[in-house]
Amino acid sequence: MSAHYVVNCSILLTHLPPLQRPQAARDAGFEAVEFWWPFADSVPGDAEVDGFVRAVADAGVALVALNFAGGEMAAGERGLLSDPARSAEFRDNVDVAIGIAQRLGTKGFNALYGNRIDGVPAEAQDELATENLAHAAARADTVGAAVLVEPLSAVPRYPLRTAADAVAVLDRVGSPSLRLLADLYHLTVNGDDLAAVIETYADRIGHVQIADAPGRGAPGTGTIDFAGHLAHLNRRGYRGHVSLEYVSADEDPFGWLSPRRRGDSPWR
Repeated sequence: MSAHYVVNCSILLTHLPPLQRPQAARDAGFEAVEFWWPFADSVPGDAEVDGFVRAVADAGVALVALNFAGGEMAAGERGLLSDPARSAEFRDNVDVAIGIAQRLGTKGFNALYGNRIDGVPAEAQDELATENLAHAAARADTVGAAVLVEPLSAVPRYPLRTAADAVAVLDRVGSPSLRLLADLYHLTVNGDDLAAVIETYADRIGHVQIADAPGRGAPGTGTIDFAGHLAHLNRRGYRGHVSLEYVSADEDPFGWLSPRRRGDSPWR
């Protein structure tokens, strides 16, 4: 599949029920979507999974990326894979996600690393995360997909803050199926130099997400030079998707992007 602008249907179009958002993205001119884990449980029932798959397929969009379950996101949790009490739950969740990918062709899975836990040494969490990421990468290999590791902002107990933090995890695991998820908003807020990140790690990036800073709004509402950074990514050989993962209450949250470009590749 060629690269596309991607609508994150967990943060955008939130005035609609989740299963109506893929069609709304298609109606707005896009051909690809992504979701955070879209179910309340890490291992949902078959009927829930079938309903989600049907909503994406019926809309005629590609589900290019999907988060593994991240726990109670509204309560501040950000991933299961480094938590000894939830490791088995994470692996069961991976199986569900791979099953969805077999039906929809999904090629990217965002594996949120998990917050630091009181009473569990950081080294033990990192060792478990290494094992679980290796497991997830091996499972993703079976559907030709990549597992993505993402630095995050605004979550004090989440240990991956910079691109270098995430790449160190990739190196520790050592699987070629693990890639950096470069969210230009999170990296900016955390103080990373985007030009340096792109120059240094472009060949490790498996997915790009964008929102402006400050505020996490649409491009043009803040100070990030998206045209410059996307051109830099292009020069450095990145040809993957660019996901729109920003907050907007506008009637047309995609007004900054002309309709003719919404279904086009960012790199044309």
